Amino acid sequence: MNNEILDPIVISEQQFDKARAYISHLQTGLIDFLKQPKHIHIVNFPIELDDGSVQTFHSYRVVHNRVFGPGKGGIRYHPDVTQEEVVSLAKLMTWKCALANIPFGGAKGAVVCNTKELSSNELRRITRRFTSELRALIGPHTDIPAPDMYTNEQTMAWIYDTYDTLNPGKNNLPVVTGKPVNLGGSYGRSEATGQGCLYITERFLSKKLIPGLTKISGARVAIQGFGNVGSVAAHAFKEQGAIIIALSDSGGCVYSESGLDLEEVTAYKTEHGSMVGLPGTLSLTNEELIEIDCDILIPAAISNQIHADNVNNIKARLIVEAANNPTTPTADKVLQEKGIYLIPDIMANAGGVTVSYYEWVQNQANEQWDLEVINARLKKKMYNSVDSVFKRWQAFLVCEETAIDSETDTQLACPDFRTVALINAIERVANATLIRGIWP
Repeated sequence: MNNEILDPIVISEQQFDKARAYISHLQTGLIDFLKQPKHIHIVNFPIELDDGSVQTFHSYRVVHNRVFGPGKGGIRYHPDVTQEEVVSLAKLMTWKCALANIPFGGAKGAVVCNTKELSSNELRRITRRFTSELRALIGPHTDIPAPDMYTNEQTMAWIYDTYDTLNPGKNNLPVVTGKPVNLGGSYGRSEATGQGCLYITERFLSKKLIPGLTKISGARVAIQGFGNVGSVAAHAFKEQGAIIIALSDSGGCVYSESGLDLEEVTAYKTEHGSMVGLPGTLSLTNEELIEIDCDILIPAAISNQIHADNVNNIKARLIVEAANNPTTPTADKVLQEKGIYLIPDIMANAGGVTVSYYEWVQNQANEQWDLEVINARLKKKMYNSVDSVFKRWQAFLVCEETAIDSETDTQLACPDFRTVALINAIERVANATLIRGIWP
């Protein structure tokens, strides 16, 4: 990769500054407040492994902003996760919740570990110890974790049980979302991010910005990543008539111009540990998948997958960011110049936090809503998100709304959809901060 800066903090600030240029009334001090996390909690703790040895694990919990309500954000277990990455993801959650009009702030957590090298018992001990270290920080009305990369509903069950044991006599179900359904979890939560991608894409295509691509049926779709989000999205899009021509996991990509059979892909991956080598398909790399000729490209894996070195080779007509931060600022600029539309992460993958919010509400009332109710509400929320951003984008496009570059005193060009989404989100958080008043 070239000299492009891929530091997650730098990228988040570049995205923020690009959007801020279109917001004339932000005070300097308020800008600093919106950029900085509220608190960063670092914990190092020892765990006894199954073989009797002791290993120290490093962990983080970051709350970026709580203007709208409790911190909300997943906990990921990954060997390469850094403090900078967790901070940037907490910021992303703030904007995601604000854009979706969900009464949560942004937060994120992580434990530096490799789940593939740890037993279930070791993961349980890590989770319980991590939760106990955070007992004064997390809570149903302060900071609410959820699943993220390499954590799942079992992890959330351990978090709930640990917190409930340490805080008896209360309704502690809302302390964490993404729990198993029979332990207060919500129907549709595990599928929510992938399902939300479908709804957001469906609504975006209905705006008829892309000639010949106005509905999902018949669209040729490539999906990078076949974990929880990517697999759910693949099935959801196929059910709506899309042709899934490429899928990938960490081992590589399988491609078929006529379309992949998802059941065959899943069965082969289960048997062989990877989908690569599936009979009747062409094997490619994850990097080659990004450059496939398709209608819709869905990055659903890790960050920085579309960057300065490959953006000019992108052939997709629409990019839907199911992953967080899969596209760099440099690539964003090139995509806009090429006329390739992109639905940004804070819109595209907001389904997860939306249904997490519904789970939290259900837990508060000790209720459990039917799946049809969940999906209907999720669909409405995703549609509203597209509509609000599209309306604002149109205002810029026809110069009903303008912005002036403070350095050159010239009118700024019409922003891309990521920037418009961030403008809406930042304004909502800034306005709420001022309405509440600066304490004391």
